[in-house]
Formats: sequence, structure tokens, C-alpha cells
Amino acid sequence: MIYRAKTFNTKKLPKTPLFGTDGIRGKAGDILNAAFTVELGYWAGKVLESAAHNSGPIIIGQDSRNSSDMLSMAIAAGLTSAGLEVWNIGLCPTPCVASIVHDSEAMGGIMISASHNPPPDNGIKFFGKEGTKLADSLSQKIEHHLRNSSGHEDDNPSWGKRYHRPELVQQYTQMLRNSLAPKVSFEGMRIVLDLAWGASVQVAPAVFEELGAEVVSLHQLADGDRINVNCGSTHLDILQQAVKEHQADLGFAFDGDADRVMAIDSKGRVIDGDYILYLWGDRLRKEQQLPNDLIVATVMANLGFERAWEAQGGKMERTKVGDRYVQAAMWNTGAMLGGEQSGHILCHHHGVSGDGIQTALHLTSLVCQSGSSLTELVNNSFRTYPQILKNVRVEGRERRSKWQECNAVQNAIAQAEAAMGDRGRILVRASGTEPLIRVMVEAEDLELTSHWTDKLVRVVETNLAV
Repeated sequence: MIYRAKTFNTKKLPKTPLFGTDGIRGKAGDILNAAFTVELGYWAGKVLESAAHNSGPIIIGQDSRNSSDMLSMAIAAGLTSAGLEVWNIGLCPTPCVASIVHDSEAMGGIMISASHNPPPDNGIKFFGKEGTKLADSLSQKIEHHLRNSSGHEDDNPSWGKRYHRPELVQQYTQMLRNSLAPKVSFEGMRIVLDLAWGASVQVAPAVFEELGAEVVSLHQLADGDRINVNCGSTHLDILQQAVKEHQADLGFAFDGDADRVMAIDSKGRVIDGDYILYLWGDRLRKEQQLPNDLIVATVMANLGFERAWEAQGGKMERTKVGDRYVQAAMWNTGAMLGGEQSGHILCHHHGVSGDGIQTALHLTSLVCQSGSSLTELVNNSFRTYPQILKNVRVEGRERRSKWQECNAVQNAIAQAEAAMGDRGRILVRASGTEPLIRVMVEAEDLELTSHWTDKLVRVVETNLAV
């Protein structure tokens, strides 16, 4: 009989759920330490194995954060102690893990990354055997075991093996190229890529250059001290300036794990996920590849986008924020295109997860085939309503989760909605990945938008940001 002693204290786990909208995320070294991660790997392995119909490996990838090596090795130790085989593919985008799981006999995948969060943070994202985000029921089983185990006994222990398989990233790169039409060429195009010191540094420049583009790379090394710091998809100033300075046709900024992208046109304007969805959706609709002319978006999608899409006969279904909810709605409705304003775009014609590099490639291809510039395409699409999003830092997940019970906040929202009527809308929500309450207001008039945003932020700060 083998007994594996418990090496972390369940009493130190937060009372709130460990799994957020995108796996487990937090500051590396706090809950995400080696002892916890080994135990997490063990129970994740047991749960994934019980749900699988085969005995394939678990695929593990990671971004460039300084803590990613530690967490990758720790979770691999837990998985192999559960008797599973692990294929570690090293530095790669999150959609690379999803793609390899989907195209192989793997029983699941794990990505070590905190996406767009700052360098001290990290996260652990799980994928099921189809390459999609792990079902809530399986996440709940893993968490149940973590909270209720006190060490475990195994009468018939078996030990798995860990293999280093970085060559599998090339399989993903080939998938990206194959998702484009065979004769697509980016010859004559100058493209600036902001790689955010993150997971896209080895893949994105190579695939764009192979297609003939002249590439200018920013923040092009894998640097755990600087990942996402004043760069990438959430900090676009440097990219906007570079696109204009290099007289580039396009610019793209990825986040730390490259599952999202924001575009910049030749004038330096930000082209967000709403515009990408509209343009890609319009192309698919004309090619009769968009069932029911349906696009799935989130509650953050701009009202101008929705009204313009519906004006030409399209349909839009909104979900909660988070690509897992977009993905679920796409499966339920049969939609082939969906995504988020933040640049998380999913196209089921080409993959099973949001993919920033793939989205950038297809938007570039769309521009090439149209014979127009991205600027012209955007100018002929729709006008966004003025939208302001402000974040209020609220410590304590329990306090954030109960914001809807705050009468002062609810009364302020009701007052704003009554005042704006059908001229605008309001969205207040707790972030699933950061200690923030997000306040978003959009309306036909910028003055109206600013007024109600400022008022709602003051109410949230006064009543919740203690």
C-alpha cells in the first residue's frame, strides 16, 4: 500500500470557489504554490482519467512568466503520481494546447498562464478531451477532492511518465497555415506585431513571414519580468505609434498567452473584437458559411455593432463575459463565429478555441482579398456608440460576488437605466479573473455616457471599495 501524505493545508484555501471563469488564477506563490499544484495535478489527473474514453496523455503548455516553469513541473508531478502520461510542449500560445488536444488522442490539456494579467500573477487553465474548456462539473469534482482529501491511499499505484515534446508546436503552426486558403499571400504587406514578451514570440512572426509579409516585431522575447507590462492587447499606445512610424498596413497586439488579439489600422485606430466579428461575419455570410447569419457575442459587445448587424438581416446572441460562455452558446445554437470585444474570437470552421494569431491571419487575409485597406473596411461597417468602461478595485472575492445585493448600487443602476431608456445601456459586473468591479456605460451621446459612468463608479467606490 502506498500512502501519499498531504502537503498543503485545506484550511488555507479560500472559502470562495477556486475555479473562476478561466481556471484557477492568482498571485504565484500564494495559493498557486508547488505543494498545492502537485495536489491539484493529482486530482485533476484522476478526474480527467475517469471522464476519458482513452488512455492518452495530458498536454501541458506555458507562457513566459517566471513562475510558469515551477507550476508546470509541479502539476506534471501530480499528474504522473496519478499514473498519467504527460507531454510538455513548453512555451506556446494557449490555443496551441487546445489544438493539439483536439487533434490527438490526449485525454485533456493544461495551460499555465494568467493571460493578460501582470507578471506576478499566474493561472492554470484546463481543457477537456475535445480541446474545449473543462466542463464545470469536472472542475467541481476536482475542487471537491482538493477540499476534502487528507492524503490518499492507493493499493495499486502506477507511475506515469513525462516527455518533453516542443516539436508539437510546429503541428499547431501548420494548422494555422492550413486554415487559410491555399493561395493566400501577404506579399507587399508590412505588419507590426506586439508580442507582449509572451507566448506568441516563436509562432506569430514566423507564420506571417512565411506568408510573405514584412514583419516588424515589438516586445519580441519571452520575458517573464515584462510580460504584458505596458504592452500587448491591453496597452496599445506603442503599437499605434509603431504602425504609423513604419507606415504599416496593419498592426496586431496579442496578450500574454495569445488567445486574444487587437488590431490597429494604418491610421493608428484601434480595431477591436466587435469590428473583427462584423467584418469576418460579413465575409462568411456572403460565402454562405454563417448558419442563420448568427454571431455570438457577449454583453460587452457595442450596441452600434448589434444594431448594424441586425439592420442587414443578421442575428446576434449575447452571453456572459468569458470565452467559455461564447463557446457554449456556439455549440448550443450551431453558430460558427463568436467572440468578445476584447479580441477573443472563435471560428468553428478552423478551431475549437479563441486564437489571437489565427484571428490576425484571417483578418489580414480578408483585407488582402477585399482589395481595400482595413481603414476602408471599417469606415464602411458601423459606428460604435460611445462606450466607457471603468474598473473599481474591490478586494475580497466574497465582497465582489455579492455586489448585486448592495441596494445603493442597484438603485443607481435603475436610475441610470430609466434616464437613458433605449438611448443606451449599462453593464456592471464582477471580474472573474481580477479583483475588480467593472462599470460599463454606452449611449448615443458621449456626454450622457460620461455622466452615468462617473456617477455609478462613485457609488461602487463608496459602497464596495472598502
